[in-house]
Amino acid sequence: MILHDFPLSSASYRVRIVLNLKGLAYEKRNYVLRAGEQRSPEYLAVNPAGLVPALEVGGLRLGQSLAIIDYLDALHPKPRMIPADPIERARAMELTLTIACDIHPINNLRILQYLEHDLGQDKAAVDGWYRHWVEQGFATLEKLLPDTSFAGGDAPNIVDACLVPQMFNARRFKVDLTPFPRLTAMADRAGETPAFRNAAPPLV
Repeated sequence: MILHDFPLSSASYRVRIVLNLKGLAYEKRNYVLRAGEQRSPEYLAVNPAGLVPALEVGGLRLGQSLAIIDYLDALHPKPRMIPADPIERARAMELTLTIACDIHPINNLRILQYLEHDLGQDKAAVDGWYRHWVEQGFATLEKLLPDTSFAGGDAPNIVDACLVPQMFNARRFKVDLTPFPRLTAMADRAGETPAFRNAAPPLV
């Protein structure tokens, strides 16, 4: 099992967490995104989107972190990342997609580079853009969180695997987390467990 990775990619970070939670061994191949290594012909042959992560298992080559997590859950169902119960599954995916669709895509590296290089925005404006969308998404999550130990329930699941990387990046961009006490506490609780700690990128 090969994970095509970049330590600071929150999408890759999600997959590393899930691989650790499931106790699966894998080989990491890292790409420096700011240097454009993910757009090399060799990597585009693995993932035509030119994004990380991508997972190779046997002859399968799969991109998109949530698709990878769903595949790993089907192949190695314990511990479950996506609940089997229809209501619990729907709630978990509501929280997950708030992060993976409403926050992350408009704040990832290629968007920030477009704002800077193509639209001529300075660092203060780019960082302000990042914080604005994180704060909006976190405000929604703070209201939706269940009364459980972790964001995903009584044990970490796909919600926590998405939340912890997003919280890591929120802190990198100096988002004011004061309005989100429950969200912060749940992310920190999950982040302190071995599977999450061992998936974390180096502090920057």
